[in-house]
Amino acid sequence: MRSITRATAALALAVPLAVISLTTSPAAATDDSAATATAATAATDDSDDDQPKWRKLTSFRISPEAPHQNDVLRVLLHCPAEANHAILGSTAFMLKGSWRRYREVGVGLTSRGFGRRAVIISRYAPPGDHEVRMKCVKVSIHKPSGLRKVKVLSRAALPLVVREFHIGQYF
Repeated sequence: MRSITRATAALALAVPLAVISLTTSPAAATDDSAATATAATAATDDSDDDQPKWRKLTSFRISPEAPHQNDVLRVLLHCPAEANHAILGSTAFMLKGSWRRYREVGVGLTSRGFGRRAVIISRYAPPGDHEVRMKCVKVSIHKPSGLRKVKVLSRAALPLVVREFHIGQYF
């Protein structure tokens, strides 16, 4: 008769995806009370279960929340773990002399999905309500042809109010 020890029972409770099999060691084949436990991890179809839930979230923060024209925004963001790049876009990021009203800036990500970037709001950006949009993307490049494939993984947006420039903000 085989018996399950407390350590084997604790292992079975702590590792629900593991396959537990009890085998008798060859040295103790004559003694039925001695059994050893071996654990093998089961191959799962969904590899996302191994990651914590925060690794799948998409979020970003902008400070200051109500900037003036000619001010610098600090953007902190998090994308899902499989993303390798983020794109921020807004009408508040206009450049001097540019006819384009909407400008996009890229942000590189760490292996854990975090990124940060400073973006300048031009003196010529229109004051008022704007929206900052973020896309988390996975960019892959086909080496022989040099073609890029961009897959959008997630999106997020935040409102932004740009206040009018006045010289008193520097004194």
